[in-house]
Amino acid sequence: MVDMASNTFKILYQDEWYVAIDKPVGWLVHPTKIAPVTRKAILPVLRDQLCRHIYPVHRLDCGTSGVLLFGLSSQAAGKLSVMFEKREIDKTYLAVIRGWLSPSDGSIDRDLSPWPGEPAQLAVTTYKTLAKIELPIPVSPHQTSRYSLIEVKPRTGRRQQIRRHFSGVSHPVIGDTSHGDQRHNRVFIDNFQSERLLLMAVEISFHHPFQKKDLTLTCPPDYSTGQLLHKLFHHGPGHAMINKGC
Repeated sequence: MVDMASNTFKILYQDEWYVAIDKPVGWLVHPTKIAPVTRKAILPVLRDQLCRHIYPVHRLDCGTSGVLLFGLSSQAAGKLSVMFEKREIDKTYLAVIRGWLSPSDGSIDRDLSPWPGEPAQLAVTTYKTLAKIELPIPVSPHQTSRYSLIEVKPRTGRRQQIRRHFSGVSHPVIGDTSHGDQRHNRVFIDNFQSERLLLMAVEISFHHPFQKKDLTLTCPPDYSTGQLLHKLFHHGPGHAMINKGC
């Protein structure tokens, strides 16, 4: 989340080594050619907000919201970067996908290429279904439409891994304009006024390399997304995850 009036991000956690923010939808980590306006790139804005240099240690897609972590020195960032590479950091996401998964809990083990033409690399994603819904909204060839709220844990860190994995098993994330199903995206636009990618980074857990203790950083979906998830899935066990506090 960002306060556009003051152009500041919501700080979820900060100590002398690290800072975590609530990343809003539509922001990139670095300035790029597709985001020439500085306010749409997190790095320079957060640097000015904190009045110090910051160092990214991981990424979230432009359309993904939630916990985003930075180092406050190159040394601190380097330690976490190594932990990410060694898969010593546990990341948890919420996602809304098309259809009902079978089995409802499981894993997707499918290698992914970093970029087209490059060799595929190991990619593993585990998931757990939190709630399901069937709506009386026809999407050809079916007379109804089914959706699931799932908890997702990427065990590797490949580019767009969650989105590509679930698209690959015919359960794309709702709102994904690159790998998704535009018919189901349209259901959410027309019926729920939701155009965003429904993928939220709600938790990161790791052993703090300087404080020498376990640290868990959490962040619920933003208010409007939380209201939508509550409306669709409030009868299911996903309610607690939707309302998980920072």
